[in-house]
Amino acid sequence: MKAILAMDLGTTGNRVVAYSADGRILAKAYYEFPQIFPKPGWVEHDPMQIWETALKALKEVASLVGVENITALGITNQRETTILWDRKTGKPVFNAIVWQCRRTTPMCEKLRSESASIKEKTGLFLDPYFSATKIRWILDEVPGVRQKAEKGEIVFGTVDTWILWNLTCGKVHATEVSNASRTLCFNILTLQYDASLLKLFGVPESLLPEVKDSGTVFGQVDKKILGKEIPITGILGDQQASLFAQGGWKPGVIKNTYGTGLFVMTCTGKEIPKSGRLVNTVAWKIGNETEYALEGSIFVGGSCIQWLRDGLKIIRSADETEALAKSLPSNEGVYLVPAFVGLGAPFWDPDARGLLIGITRGTQPAHLVRAALESLCYQTRDVVEEMKPLVPGHVFKTLRVDGGAVRNEFLMQFQADVLGFSVERPVHTETTVFGAAGLAGIVAGFWKRSDFAGLQALEKSFSPKMPDKDRQGFYASWKKAAEKSLGWAKDAQSH
Repeated sequence: MKAILAMDLGTTGNRVVAYSADGRILAKAYYEFPQIFPKPGWVEHDPMQIWETALKALKEVASLVGVENITALGITNQRETTILWDRKTGKPVFNAIVWQCRRTTPMCEKLRSESASIKEKTGLFLDPYFSATKIRWILDEVPGVRQKAEKGEIVFGTVDTWILWNLTCGKVHATEVSNASRTLCFNILTLQYDASLLKLFGVPESLLPEVKDSGTVFGQVDKKILGKEIPITGILGDQQASLFAQGGWKPGVIKNTYGTGLFVMTCTGKEIPKSGRLVNTVAWKIGNETEYALEGSIFVGGSCIQWLRDGLKIIRSADETEALAKSLPSNEGVYLVPAFVGLGAPFWDPDARGLLIGITRGTQPAHLVRAALESLCYQTRDVVEEMKPLVPGHVFKTLRVDGGAVRNEFLMQFQADVLGFSVERPVHTETTVFGAAGLAGIVAGFWKRSDFAGLQALEKSFSPKMPDKDRQGFYASWKKAAEKSLGWAKDAQSH
């Protein structure tokens, strides 16, 4: 049976899925890789482990469906994460600096006077989240790298570029517009790298990958890897891929991905609405048609549940959280603001820190679990409230959701309650990888766009049940708690 393969290069692991023409999953594989935390607020990955786990998953799925049956490959990836490597050897010069990493906060502070100009050109905030200051940090802090970069011996890529380079055995150094638009080096109006931004951040243009359309032939998986060349026909940043899978090109569609972080996004077509608290980004470019999106990036979502499991060790698995949350009649006044690496949209405060408030002697692990799950819902509403006035005519009546956490029934119901409108969970909840498959399949002629759109069926809808008075009361308490977390790292003294 003919198949489309898609690679989902995530923050905690890499997944490969094979789909049939009727949208069924034929085979899949997933492998985690370690998270590296050298200092508080710093996050790294080993680029070779990213590649090795991606390759292992790819080979496993290809063997299950048969290489001869693979029509094309799509890629979606954790965005902003920054890798520099030697052009000749292909070896990384340093660990990947992950999108969550806050090490470049001081650098951003020094450039604060340029914020308005940067936002105008890139649609992004001057924040450690994005790639440019991470590139600058590696160039400045790793001995010898800047000198080699000035000679054209070093190349940069986000994770899509790094994997594309390795899949093609170094033949292709490229990215596409949705990933390029997350680097702080790319002008989303001209769809080109911006010389003044490169100068501002001290980034040599020779480092940068070629920027292509999201849906195009990027190259071939080298024959040495799978025994047969496979065309790579679509690449999208993970949140854009999720939006694509959710039919995000249709007006009024808003989606949230519950992954390591939370990513609320809606397509704005050819318009770029001005927003002081949300990111403007490129959604995709297909057939010379560019569409834009508004996005609220929330840094800590599912990773908050990982913290309960791995840090506090009060749960053994994420599956336990639903029953624990439901075991309480309410949150009993306990709120958690998971500002572990600062707060993203709509606060954009790298100095915010995590806060647990409302605890009493009677507070139990179940209260922490419930507060953690509720925090995902409150943070989502923060972003939705920002979006509402920016998309005139697009009345949000439902939130389309995806990601691993959406299987949690308590989370989905509470999200509907907090928003005051319905939440729709699709059959394919891992929509990032499904979106990458869709784009690659459309370009390869495996699907028409209308056929692909028809494959994403609704699995369950959650309608709000909470009285409006309670909804507004819970949210007001959350906002008070969030305000108390702001600026803590800057103001607090450490002894």
